[in-house]
Amino acid sequence: MPTATMRTVKPIDAASDGGVSLAFRNHWPEYLMEAAALGIFMISACIFTVLLEHPACPVHQAIENGDLRRVIAGVAMGLTAIGIFFSPWGKRSGAHMNPCVTISFLLLGKIQPWDACFYVAAQFAGGILGVGVSELIVGLPLRHTAVNYAVTTPGYAGVAVALIAEALISAGMMAAVLWTSNSRRWSRYTPILAGVLVAAYISIEAPLSGMSMNPARTVGSGLFARDWTALWIYFAGPALGMLGAAQLYRARRGIHRVYCAKLHHHNAQRCIFNCNYPQLNAGRD
Repeated sequence: MPTATMRTVKPIDAASDGGVSLAFRNHWPEYLMEAAALGIFMISACIFTVLLEHPACPVHQAIENGDLRRVIAGVAMGLTAIGIFFSPWGKRSGAHMNPCVTISFLLLGKIQPWDACFYVAAQFAGGILGVGVSELIVGLPLRHTAVNYAVTTPGYAGVAVALIAEALISAGMMAAVLWTSNSRRWSRYTPILAGVLVAAYISIEAPLSGMSMNPARTVGSGLFARDWTALWIYFAGPALGMLGAAQLYRARRGIHRVYCAKLHHHNAQRCIFNCNYPQLNAGRD
């Protein structure tokens, strides 16, 4: 089946003179798209948390079972993620939406260092702005203790279990992204699988750690909630899990089997990464 022709741009060498300014001047649209992607995700997270958890909300009152509300939240956020992945902006930026995803691809040689720096900065900015916009939209209900800006904190089992859980779900997500996105047969389904995992993790794992998997997401909520409870695990857990999964994939399959840093590559959007995706279409993976 023919696929859309993508436009690949030559990556900017971070070591060259003016590398940082060239990167920003040529790739700033992708940086803004990354910020917008996580910002939209956070707006969705805040609104659905209010709808499902604020005691005065009719949805909360109609659904008394907390486990069922969490499953509904998981499905809502999984669909939000899939929508972002398949959006024109998500197709163009790659929709990492997570500093640990970006750094993993940096270590795998798929993104230039200055692009990675700007991506990470954009992701943190997007997470913060998304919660800020949510407060403008929702107002006081977002501050209620039952909602608390959709902040992520360790669950009933404590900090150690939360750390392990964050590392495991992050490793699972990165492994799934790498194994599917680098398969000619399965790459088109990578965004759907990632969204399904978001839904499953929120439904099942959230009681253990709040299901962050993303330091930029946690900082966005924590800044407004003024709640930095065990913040370090939301940096350490996702980093250990995702970077570990990336290195395991590299050891098992080889760095030459990492073709690009996009989650969705079946499109005609330009690609700013160290992209070898056409080789995947020509190969047998």
